Amino acid sequence: MAEARRSAATSAALAKAVAGARILIVEARYYDEIGDLLLAGAERAARDAGVATHVVSVPGALEIAAAIAICCDNAAEAGQPFDGAVALGCIVRGETYHFEVVSNESARGLTDLALSDLLPIGNGILTVETDEQAIVRADPARGDKGGDAMRAALALVALQRQAGSH
Repeated sequence: MAEARRSAATSAALAKAVAGARILIVEARYYDEIGDLLLAGAERAARDAGVATHVVSVPGALEIAAAIAICCDNAAEAGQPFDGAVALGCIVRGETYHFEVVSNESARGLTDLALSDLLPIGNGILTVETDEQAIVRADPARGDKGGDAMRAALALVALQRQAGSH
């Protein structure tokens, strides 16, 4: 696996740009061990950036986009909107077409939501061949894909603030 580019300088600049942000994390708990690793990475990246998070759990990856939409709508109505969201989950290929359906539709749902609502979303839904691949990618000490999803969401929050759209 290629090494991700992560630097302290980038992290400090990002933290300054997203000060005070509220980020929703929606995690699919279909694979608990992998979910724990993804969440640990995302929460560590949020702490490093000094942003507040709210975590919601759903059964599987297909429910994530709907949960983000529901939670963001409710938070906005309550006068406490989220600045962005992070989707965490894992889809492991099986023997049927179901893998493609869940992978494609969960990604489509997140993209549609991000574009229609101009909502910064970091996609941390792993699509893998084996549980072992998922663990390597999810582990904050190795792949840190949960952390990467949080950093992606925060980068979009920073861009949105810089562009003056929110």
